[in-house]
Amino acid sequence: MAENPSPRQMAKDLLQGIAPPRPLLLPIVFSLGARVENLPLRSFLANPTKITNALRQIRGRLPADGVTCYFDPFVEVEALGAALRWSSDDQPPAICWPAPAHKGELPQGLRSPEDAVKAGRIGVAAEVIRRLNSLLRDDTLLMAGVSGPFTLAARLVQFSDQEVFSADDLYPAFDLSAAMMTQVASALVEAGAHVIFIYEDVMPRLSAESCENWANRLSPTFNIIRFYGALPVLLLTNSAAADQNFEVIANREWEGILCPALETSFPERLSGMETARLGVALPAALLAPGLVERIRSLRPAIVTTSGDVPASTDIKQLAALFEEVHH
Repeated sequence: MAENPSPRQMAKDLLQGIAPPRPLLLPIVFSLGARVENLPLRSFLANPTKITNALRQIRGRLPADGVTCYFDPFVEVEALGAALRWSSDDQPPAICWPAPAHKGELPQGLRSPEDAVKAGRIGVAAEVIRRLNSLLRDDTLLMAGVSGPFTLAARLVQFSDQEVFSADDLYPAFDLSAAMMTQVASALVEAGAHVIFIYEDVMPRLSAESCENWANRLSPTFNIIRFYGALPVLLLTNSAAADQNFEVIANREWEGILCPALETSFPERLSGMETARLGVALPAALLAPGLVERIRSLRPAIVTTSGDVPASTDIKQLAALFEEVHH
């Protein structure tokens, strides 16, 4: 391995199980671009030119190894047929289905994943990746996010992360959500993405059987991402769910980087895990004390955030934090 490998080389090494000499710094910084371009978020999300311009500006000011080309938790439900009703940019949109269903049931009239991937803003995400691939001449990693099968299934059958539910409650939507995840990830890596975050904001308590079922739904997506030479990162952002499911998750061999939220005890409990398979996700607000010291003690393969950093984030403070982590 080169003494100072590039970010893209480190990502390729991770695919072979080779730990990097330092963590890859891959914060999820996307909606901040709307503030840079002085646009409402809903307008920004649909405009590949504005997104590309904003991300190039952010790239010039943030000492990170990657650029978040697209990250929107609602892009899949919109593509499947939902309307998004925005009250403000500070709040997530309401999801409205053409034919409302009872909680726990799939709405009627959804597009198939094959049709949905051609609809909505998935094409915008792919276009941003293609443009940045041609514009950025360095070895910056191009990143994007897709909803994991539990998270998308919960939205489809109208469960929130504030509710208690079982894996069985999500099974009416589980095959559809897994197929949609695979289609979207395929479109993004075909466009040239180097890192795909599969984020699970919602997760029920898992048995060994339901964890196996979940892993089987993730496997085709992992395989496609890896086939294109990109790095799959399983981002576990729900800290309570990650901790309560530690045993069944930790007992599996995952085909990507397992990246739990830093607010959990998960990373320390995985201290025996090989470094090349473990990442950590910082709080999106980046306010937790002792962040840098904890990261250094864990020696993760990558450092990201538990979600898109708030648009109100001071980019100078963010840059200072990552400069410190880098060194």
